Amino acid sequence: RLQATLQELEVTVLDARMCNNSRFWDGGIAPTMICFQGRNKRSAPSKGDSGGPLVCGKRAAVAGVLSFTSSDPTDPFKPPVATSAVKHKKWIQKTLR
Repeated sequence: RLQATLQELEVTVLDARMCNNSRFWDGGIAPTMICFQGRNKRSAPSKGDSGGPLVCGKRAAVAGVLSFTSSDPTDPFKPPVATSAVKHKKWIQKTLR
């Protein structure tokens, strides 16, 4: 069932080197990606959240866009991944002009 209320999840960004470890995404995390996990270990984005913003700071600046998770989003060895908006900032600004 679709949730009509805006939801929020507090997350922690993980070190990309750890996410690329053979026990995790095994080299699948590019420099343009952000690997993260819910602060509450049982919380994670779910199906349908892809394309949603990953925001940070008091003024809620967009840091990324949710890209993919594993089939079990709470699997600690396959944390959710977002595409970094910061790494694509110039392209975004050029496209918006």
